[in-house]
Amino acid sequence: MNSLVLMSDPRVAAVPVRECGEPLVDLRGHGFRVDPRRLDPLGAFAHVREGVLARLEHARTLLPAGTDLLFIEGYRPLALQQHYFTAYRDELALAHRDWGAEQLHHAASRYVSPPEIAPHSAGAAVDVTLVDQDGHELDLGTRVNASPEESDGACFTHAPNLSDRAHYHRMLLLNAMEDAGFTNYATEFWHFSAGDRYGALMRQEPHAVYGAIELP
Repeated sequence: MNSLVLMSDPRVAAVPVRECGEPLVDLRGHGFRVDPRRLDPLGAFAHVREGVLARLEHARTLLPAGTDLLFIEGYRPLALQQHYFTAYRDELALAHRDWGAEQLHHAASRYVSPPEIAPHSAGAAVDVTLVDQDGHELDLGTRVNASPEESDGACFTHAPNLSDRAHYHRMLLLNAMEDAGFTNYATEFWHFSAGDRYGALMRQEPHAVYGAIELP
């Protein structure tokens, strides 16, 4: 399957969800390096499903000595996901006044998932990058959460305009996360999910196990 399947692809929304009922857990009590840039009053950003936490723990063991994951964001309430999507779509609309609603929706989904199928709102997705043993972020070519416009496409996982060092670090992250059962969203090198509709489609699984969920 084409690695550039976007979240807005109808095949993603068509994947059925058989909710497994796993709770959201706060990974801040599990020894991870957690970046505060997405901190919210409820600490929602640091929550993921139990199975996602287990995969993250596995991924850490697959990285070379002196390299670690930096966790940036996990769970995102639906209302916040809607806010992010609408804001980016509106930004694109201002820059491309000739685009229709469908084209704007498609373009916005390169960078922000449509709320109705968002992996973050299912507790199934994580935004992560790599740090050295002192906690300093490694060079992965662009900042986490850089848009395609800001980064000139360098946010795409397999972007050709990367230094050898940035490419090497990206492959370290990608291989560890994929070997731990995650699926990367190919327009965002930092975004990985498991058990959601997108991951199920890309891995040709019959259904997702995580649907939209609210913090208890």
